[in-house]
Amino acid sequence: MLEIGSIIDGKYKILNKIGQGGMSVVYLAMNERANKQWAIKEVRKDGVKDYEVVRQGLIAETDILKRLNHPHLPSIIDVIDREDTFLIVMDYIEGKALDYWLKKEGAQPQERVVEWAKQICDVFGYLHSRKPPIIYRDLKPANVMLKPDGQIMIIDFGTAREFKETSIEDTSCLGTQGYAAPEQYGGHGQTDARTDIYTLGATMYHLLTGHNPSLPPYEMYPIRRWNPALSSGLEEIVLKCTQRNPNDRYQSCAELMYALEHYGELDQEYRKRQMRKWRTFVAMCSLTAASLLGCVGFKVGETMTTKSSYEGYIKEAANSPEQSEREKYYTDAIKIDPRRGEAYHNLLQLCIRGADGSENDFDREETARLTSVLGYKGSGNRTNESYFEGNKEEYDEFAFQMGLAYFYSYEGGEKSGKSMSQTWFEKAAESESLDKDKKELSKRFASIAAYYASLDSVDESGYSTTSYGDYWIDLVSLTDGDLTSVVNPETALVMYKELVYRIDENALDFKRAGVTKGELLGELEETKKTLETTSFASTNANQTDINEQKKQEILNNISSAKEHVQVAFESRGTGGDADAE
Repeated sequence: MLEIGSIIDGKYKILNKIGQGGMSVVYLAMNERANKQWAIKEVRKDGVKDYEVVRQGLIAETDILKRLNHPHLPSIIDVIDREDTFLIVMDYIEGKALDYWLKKEGAQPQERVVEWAKQICDVFGYLHSRKPPIIYRDLKPANVMLKPDGQIMIIDFGTAREFKETSIEDTSCLGTQGYAAPEQYGGHGQTDARTDIYTLGATMYHLLTGHNPSLPPYEMYPIRRWNPALSSGLEEIVLKCTQRNPNDRYQSCAELMYALEHYGELDQEYRKRQMRKWRTFVAMCSLTAASLLGCVGFKVGETMTTKSSYEGYIKEAANSPEQSEREKYYTDAIKIDPRRGEAYHNLLQLCIRGADGSENDFDREETARLTSVLGYKGSGNRTNESYFEGNKEEYDEFAFQMGLAYFYSYEGGEKSGKSMSQTWFEKAAESESLDKDKKELSKRFASIAAYYASLDSVDESGYSTTSYGDYWIDLVSLTDGDLTSVVNPETALVMYKELVYRIDENALDFKRAGVTKGELLGELEETKKTLETTSFASTNANQTDINEQKKQEILNNISSAKEHVQVAFESRGTGGDADAE
């Protein structure tokens, strides 16, 4: 046990004990020099059964977390290997684990549980998109911290592993009985993304019902057996998550996220209301069918042929005023031929710009629907995306556009969007079909996306974990050359806007990194000249007007950014003389 008041590694003062588990004790510590609190997890080496398994878990936890950047995951700062203990220094998370709230309050309101589940889905989607995918494997209320602001943090990565497709089954059976999926036990197959979906379903079951699946009778019943007032749609979701056969569960976090966003539409009462509306509609149609039959009969064959074809669905989508209708037609087209790119590209643009072509919220719900389409498996048990990847030219262009969408348009949190863009840009950067300008731009984007998760982070000494000097070089490189020859006018404007915003927001950070006032002001002036001399006209007259308004907004922002740069260099903070040019 660490002594309260002792100094660890010459910099961490132990303040008090804040938690204890079967194999470890967690302390609150203070780096007094940096005036920052950290959590220190102490794991004793002696007296621990299966110590080698524990040691491997610790190594896995530290190695994995060091490579991850996500707002719902803690960061590991330091690992100290002492004679009798391992000490892991990590972010201090203010709040209590969900098992605390279960003990204190019992079953939680379903709206709250759904919100937590969506946040966990977002984390799992991020982990599963790593290369190779990371499978968490041990979700339970005790491993989910609830912060005062309502956001959650997932802790304890000791059982996480990287997924290898060549492995037939897992060599270790780690997890928590009751929450763990059947395949986590020896001889039942390999864990993959669907394993995490099972553990999330089991965790939701506990939170919704107050009944712990790791206690007798070790079974999960339909949640409305315990509380008939719960949503029948939510009951369906939990049941599907916790199917014994992984093939019967949601096949991706994107599918599950979409279901969570629309669980009310799965409710039996909702379905009854929709059925009543449908019956009324059918009755009305039957009254006029006879008189119309003769007039339209000769068109039926032609219409059916057109609508059932790929081009027909694309045409129907273009003529539909409602976004939901367009999405359905594009999705139907993809089901007919998942190798063709047009419907994917149109669907992405619809998510970003909406049915009327104006800007739309590209949020978690939008991305969940889009990734659900990509992950959909038809009768061939292959995902749409796996078919699409065979069409290299169109898929690589789609990857580039997906990267841009996440980087600039995602409304689910800046750090999450930037982080998710990295995977798509890396795919585009490896393309053999994209032109060299887009490939180079993709490499720059992939590089710069890695900065965003740590922009506001500091290390144990209190210094920024981001190299703002390197960040500046990559940031400026994004807008080099003639952007409108590489991307469309709307995207070019967004890129210029981001550059100006970052100079405005991080002028002092750039100054501290050695970027001169002349460089910052020069880049702003160069951007101003480019905006004033470049046409951002669109084929759509309305969009051209919108682009002109955006250009004027950026020009106004440049004036404001110049003032803030001046203020930053007039201050006498870290970074050298105020007059440095």
